[in-house]
Amino acid sequence: MMITPRLLLLLLVCSFSAISTHGDEDPSIRTMEEFSGYPIHEPHSSVPSSVSSLFVDAQILQKQIDELSSFSDTTAPSVTRVLYTEKDVLARRYVKNLMGLAGLSVREDAVGNIFGRWVGQEPELAAVATGSHIDAIPYSGKYDGVVGVLGAIEAINVLKRSGFKPRRSLEVILFTSEEPTRFGISCLGSRLLAGSENLVKALKTITDSQNISFLDAARSAGYAEDDLSSVFLSKGTYSAFIELHIEQGPILEEEGISIGIVTAIAAPASLKVKFEGNGGHAGAVLMPNRNDAGLAAAELALAVEKHVLESGSIDTVGTMGILELHPGAINSIPSKSHLEIDTRDINEERRNQVIEKIHQSAIRIAKTRGVKLSEFHIINQDPPASSAEEVIEAMETATRELNLTSKLMISRAYHDALFMARLSSMGMIFIPCYKGYSHKPEEFASTQDMSNGVKVLALTLAKLSLQ
Repeated sequence: MMITPRLLLLLLVCSFSAISTHGDEDPSIRTMEEFSGYPIHEPHSSVPSSVSSLFVDAQILQKQIDELSSFSDTTAPSVTRVLYTEKDVLARRYVKNLMGLAGLSVREDAVGNIFGRWVGQEPELAAVATGSHIDAIPYSGKYDGVVGVLGAIEAINVLKRSGFKPRRSLEVILFTSEEPTRFGISCLGSRLLAGSENLVKALKTITDSQNISFLDAARSAGYAEDDLSSVFLSKGTYSAFIELHIEQGPILEEEGISIGIVTAIAAPASLKVKFEGNGGHAGAVLMPNRNDAGLAAAELALAVEKHVLESGSIDTVGTMGILELHPGAINSIPSKSHLEIDTRDINEERRNQVIEKIHQSAIRIAKTRGVKLSEFHIINQDPPASSAEEVIEAMETATRELNLTSKLMISRAYHDALFMARLSSMGMIFIPCYKGYSHKPEEFASTQDMSNGVKVLALTLAKLSLQ
């Protein structure tokens, strides 16, 4: 048979197609890949070729969120799920079951951080992680944190349905106690993962309002070992971490933008302040003779506002969130006051300058009002965190490919991602929420917004997995 140029071309195309189809079985192809460092053919391992193949089962996701919200110590629509309570344990069991149904291998550490891993084609490489929390402060909503856990599991399902095969393993993390509700410690699980020796020491003696120790509470939930440092992860355990979350603010909804790409997380410093005065009868002690601890507290609260506004930056905020007066009677001059103050900024130096000014004001107020500043204690003073450029780029690219609008923004709320940034590159994806409501029963995210967020997360995970 005479081989014409046209027939020769056809044979070459067929031969290349055959090699491409069976390349994994062809030793010469494997040698070429190893020598060049570039894959000739990796079946189902590339980023999904069409974003249309990324299907989010939004109705199932909403159903799971609704079901998880039923594990609550208050009635719907509010959610109350406090660390190591019966409802918390049941909710954890529910999430572990979903991880198992998604084909993830599940493990837990000594404080109840839960990990669900999809093992990649090169499991020796540092994994790409995602996740959030499911604990809920009293009378809050059902989306805070939960979207970042159940949405992460759904993102894994999205990639599996598309035929994607990860190079680096992908891991979903449910973090223990992001909220400070029971023991007064925010991001307890992620702080420990990041290697906080001070927290390990504190957890050995700390108790809740019912005088139940952390260790006893953890054991009642099936956790805790003698060595809590076993929770620590070494830097580089993950190549990247991405957290999906509702914005908890109104910007995305007001501007009609689908996705917020977080560039930095503002870290809070928490202050505890106590004044002591003489007290006395509200009618019998004349005004010039008073040493009112309550008025000292009120004046300090106004000083917090003043110093924050004087910083010159809209990113500096301060809140007096707790004020307790003793003896707490309408006809008694307060003899003691207890304040807890939250200050935040993406600029650590600027925030710390505000703290020092608050301290100096507390000293001055105590002196001029004739009361004693019996305590000025910095409970925590965490540094802010910036998102990694490569993670921001992956999130931006994913958003563009999905034809979604996006906005670069900072997070003024605390998140586990803040501490995961100490272990790996970090990034966050925000989705809109109704009127910016959060930490209240009216908290809401639409299935469309959740679906958009899950798609961006899935595509970002795929891109980072292949790096």
